[in-house]
Amino acid sequence: MKIAISGAGVAGPTLAYWLLRAGHEPTLIERAPQPRTGGYIIDFWGVGFTVAERMGLLPDICDAGYKVREVRLVDGQGRKTGGFSTELFRVSLDDRFISVPRSQLADAIYRSIEGRCEALFGETVTALSDHGDRVDLTLAKSGSRVFDLVIGTDGQHSAIRRLAFGPEARFERDIGYRVAAFEADGYAPRDELVYVSHAKPGRQLARFAERDGRTLFLFVFAADHLDDAESHHADARRKTLQRVFGDFGWEAPKILAALDAARDLYFDRVSQIVMPAWSTGRVALLGDAAACVSLLAGEGCGLAMAEAYVLAGELARAGTDHTRAFGQYEQRLRPLIATKQAAARKFAGAFAPRTAFGLWTRNQATKLMAWRPLAQFFLGRDLRDDFDLPDYGL
Repeated sequence: MKIAISGAGVAGPTLAYWLLRAGHEPTLIERAPQPRTGGYIIDFWGVGFTVAERMGLLPDICDAGYKVREVRLVDGQGRKTGGFSTELFRVSLDDRFISVPRSQLADAIYRSIEGRCEALFGETVTALSDHGDRVDLTLAKSGSRVFDLVIGTDGQHSAIRRLAFGPEARFERDIGYRVAAFEADGYAPRDELVYVSHAKPGRQLARFAERDGRTLFLFVFAADHLDDAESHHADARRKTLQRVFGDFGWEAPKILAALDAARDLYFDRVSQIVMPAWSTGRVALLGDAAACVSLLAGEGCGLAMAEAYVLAGELARAGTDHTRAFGQYEQRLRPLIATKQAAARKFAGAFAPRTAFGLWTRNQATKLMAWRPLAQFFLGRDLRDDFDLPDYGL
């Protein structure tokens, strides 16, 4: 089948890879003019790790990634107040855990299909019409195209979802936080392989030293710190961060100065997408477009890769019966995704506590992670995916 995939981040190219293995003809459609860079570092484990292994990508992903040693919570003078060793994660997950820049994970996946299928960069879908036996897409630059199926892998703010299912507001569940990230050259101090974080009620600012003298900065703050309408304009978002973190202390003045010179700024709501169904007719969604678990779940990219693999596998099993394939894909994965979304909602208050007592409690709780039996009991329960990834023979 000719299958249009809207979105060339992590989920879309993963789906294209497995569709090619099944003998289909995928076409990637991506609004960015080239593969994206920047973003933030993700923790990569679980079912997504297994999919990457089956794709032969683990050597490249591990080369691009970091074996973070420690999460360190500090006070305004940089003194340690809590945190834990990440060795606990590796032990709990049998060393199948790596922290990797999202853009480099996406790059490794895209290189596995580059030149093997059509890829339309700098292109957007402006209209969609499902005729029952085909789907007509209208593209901003390329005009009309006809496909057998259309898959939306275009993220939390999916255009395919809007065109086929309705407005985003119908499905978005705002968890009440905002997140921003950027990179800078030459920042000091570095604290190699340590994720350093300082927090005040409802606000958190962290840094992580990357290769080549670069540092990644991550801002998280409660939405009630916003005092005006949210803007999509980069300058307005910089001003928001300057205002919200202007009196934050710690290294904030130096970090905000670096923000002024940053080329790219990631800024978004921390929210989830909850839908009654992930498909309609010949259109299906996967990844954040179908069921965003949010930044707080920490596993969004890996889950998206698993969803892409399962969808391609079910299409291979069902032949041309896309209705059956879409149904099996959702039936297999919805319980896992629902569990991850529920866990992320519960974790929100601990990620960036809104009160001084909440911060103190979180810091004390992280110190208990030094007791390995207790840490493994909780981490093993929360980190391991309760899902048997099928072998579709692709």
